Amino acid sequence: VIKCKAAVAWEAGKPLSIEEVEVAPPKAHEVRIKIVATAVCHTDAYTLSGADPEGCFPVILGHEGAGIVESVGEGVTKVKKGDTVIPLYIPQCGECKFCKNPKTNLCQKIRITQGKGVMPDGTSRFTCKGKQIYHFMGTSTFSEYTVVADISVAKIDAAAPLDKVCLLGCGISTGYGAAVNTAKVEPGSTCAVFGLGGVGLAVIMGCKIAGASRIIGIDINKDKYAKAKEFGATECISPQDSKKPIQEVLVEMTDGGVDYSFECIGNVGVMRAALEACHKGWGISVIVGVAAAGQEISTRPFQLVTGRTWKGTAFGGWKSVDNVPKLVTEYMSKKIKVDEFVTHMLPFDKINEAFELMHSGK
Repeated sequence: VIKCKAAVAWEAGKPLSIEEVEVAPPKAHEVRIKIVATAVCHTDAYTLSGADPEGCFPVILGHEGAGIVESVGEGVTKVKKGDTVIPLYIPQCGECKFCKNPKTNLCQKIRITQGKGVMPDGTSRFTCKGKQIYHFMGTSTFSEYTVVADISVAKIDAAAPLDKVCLLGCGISTGYGAAVNTAKVEPGSTCAVFGLGGVGLAVIMGCKIAGASRIIGIDINKDKYAKAKEFGATECISPQDSKKPIQEVLVEMTDGGVDYSFECIGNVGVMRAALEACHKGWGISVIVGVAAAGQEISTRPFQLVTGRTWKGTAFGGWKSVDNVPKLVTEYMSKKIKVDEFVTHMLPFDKINEAFELMHSGK
């Protein structure tokens, strides 16, 4: 058993608490990882807020991490002690019908136990003050050591800087893949990206790499426009600058609508606007943001009858074990940006400040 520091969420709506936790050794087909770097994501904040129907407490959150394998359980063959790895919230077992189908990346092998906050055998590897602590998204990267299933880990280039590539565990991969895998953006196309946070910037990067000629960034926070342009946005607009609905503004700006739109916020009203900003006959709108529990999307069916397509994406459509190492290689060869997404570096015990920076749009 390893004793280490972790940021524990004891209950919903309260700040994280830095505690000493005990991390049990890995059982069969499990891997214990020394986490070197982790990022914070809105999904962590969503669960912490209490709005997540799958949220269980007390829990160790975090799902964008990178580290070194400390030990492996019985039967683990893909990684060994000392390997550099990224934990994966969408695993890839290679055996379920989802893994065998090229149309999806949504491996279901450990979905049920992962959603309940436990390891595949139904138990937790974390304890604190004599209490069992739940796992989160199969990763729990807000701990100096974590235990994950062996199908939830990608071995990556040992030379990769872990304080950067941890971002490939969720946000950057999700946005980039939404553009290149889910939407399949084509050269010369026009794109609209709603929400210019980390995921939105990654979508912009993907659209640019795919050869889009016009990329319109949309956000009410104008402080984000300079960064969006650095990533490839050709122009940025705010919905608050017009009395007309944003979809009408975009349809006018683009002679009938955009070829591809992306919703990177998790707001069902914006999802509708993103679809309706698409061009009749061929426009594709991709939902990337996660809306709160119980919310529903709506539009007039005529929008779809007249040739628009509504799609969704999880982790950008990447089959995780196969593709995360390739994304790291693309970063190392400077095909994709990663360093530019990092705004602040904080010591682990300042993790609550990191959430404050995220919530304030900084």
